[in-house]
Amino acid sequence: QVQLVESGGGSVQPGGSLTISCTASIPHFGVDTMAWYRQAPGKERELVGFITAGGSTKYGDSVKGRFTISKDNDKMTCSLQMNNLKPEDTAVYYCRDVSSDIWGQGTQVTVSS
Repeated sequence: QVQLVESGGGSVQPGGSLTISCTASIPHFGVDTMAWYRQAPGKERELVGFITAGGSTKYGDSVKGRFTISKDNDKMTCSLQMNNLKPEDTAVYYCRDVSSDIWGQGTQVTVSS
């Protein structure tokens, strides 16, 4: 079954760090662009950033310098490392295989003291 399964969400205090990942069972994962989105309560889903097959990355202004996306083609995983987390980063985070338009189920990240 072609899918993305996310893991690693949870609660963290402001200023803390958290890494979330998604594991793919997609035949052409190695050549696909992967992206992370998030949706906070009452807000629209927004793009956090993406990584191309060649390893180029781009991030939204609100997370630039704090978040890092990486991709391991051998392990078929895509990770989002989040540093210096802020309460406004609280959201459900989704990974997406852009090339195939396949979404993960989402994982909750809560930043609170």
